[in-house]
Amino acid sequence: MTLAVQVPGELSARVPVEQRGPGLDRDAVRLLLSRGTKVSHHAFRELPRLLRAGDLLIVNTSTTLAAAVDGRVGHARVVVHFSTCGDDGRWAVELRDPDGKGTTRVHAGGPAGTEVRLPGGVRLVLEEPLSACGDRLWWGRASGAEVLGMLRVHGRPIRYSYTERDQPLSVYQTVFALPSADGTGSAEMPSAARPFTARLVAELVSRGVQFAPVTLHTGVASAEAHEPPYPERFSVPEASARLINAVKAGRGRVVAVGTTAVRAVESAVGADGVVRAREGWTDLIVTPERGVRVVDGLLTGLHEPEASHLLMLEAIAGRAALDRGYEEALRGRYLWHEFGDVHLLLPEEHPHTEHCSSNCW
Repeated sequence: MTLAVQVPGELSARVPVEQRGPGLDRDAVRLLLSRGTKVSHHAFRELPRLLRAGDLLIVNTSTTLAAAVDGRVGHARVVVHFSTCGDDGRWAVELRDPDGKGTTRVHAGGPAGTEVRLPGGVRLVLEEPLSACGDRLWWGRASGAEVLGMLRVHGRPIRYSYTERDQPLSVYQTVFALPSADGTGSAEMPSAARPFTARLVAELVSRGVQFAPVTLHTGVASAEAHEPPYPERFSVPEASARLINAVKAGRGRVVAVGTTAVRAVESAVGADGVVRAREGWTDLIVTPERGVRVVDGLLTGLHEPEASHLLMLEAIAGRAALDRGYEEALRGRYLWHEFGDVHLLLPEEHPHTEHCSSNCW
């Protein structure tokens, strides 16, 4: 889907909110609340009073990698974005051209056999496109050193031209991030969770809101072409699956924090609506036709009008709610992208059905 809106460039969040003024923390962003087509405006710090005891937040624990690194193809400079490590040890990568401003622009991928020289003596050879539908991402095989070790020493967080400057990797970690046993993580931050602080999490818990951790390692976003997501690694632990099922049975609301959390949990639910512990790869694309079986609501950032993620939002909230919410976000001059404001989509509440569950939109 494409929303009939235009997002002015000045509404891109260029720096994290805590760098915009003294005394600000991550939770100083704004929150747009949509209940069906009813919209209200809040500070993110108000989230504990917008949820209720018995609600469950599904959060992604993936850490963000320093996934961008400088390299050379022949004499030409390139920037390599490392996206996903495959089961065979190859990496899905995107090559981009430096733009002279500290960020990058699209670079034509390939051809097969292209060798990229990287820091630390690493050589990356492109082998084949990740998908038959395009050549943005390629499978490449690295030799000479271990890729994750190279990224830890020489890498930096991926950033795009709407941001003002490079930021330390800590800026791209959420409060829920947990290092994985094998050192893998997300190429780009699961940014919907960025506004949470330890204090806010404690307040939510004290009010009876529960948390279910899942993991989905996000690949490199399609910043220009807005392609659908590629297969990604995910894990839904047994304890989280049990908690989600218990909340659903108790008629509580299951709210995903970010589209990555939706993709993970919807990949672990059976046709019977029961969530089971699962891990591996998911190629699930949530669309209005497929619908959702687990989540009742979603906390997410504001997406570009062409973004494929909007299909997921429409599946959860419906097109009318989405159109209305984005109209209000533009009118209220909310900020877009990973350092921007957030949008909470909740089921519409009807009189005498306050505890309605399962997508009462």
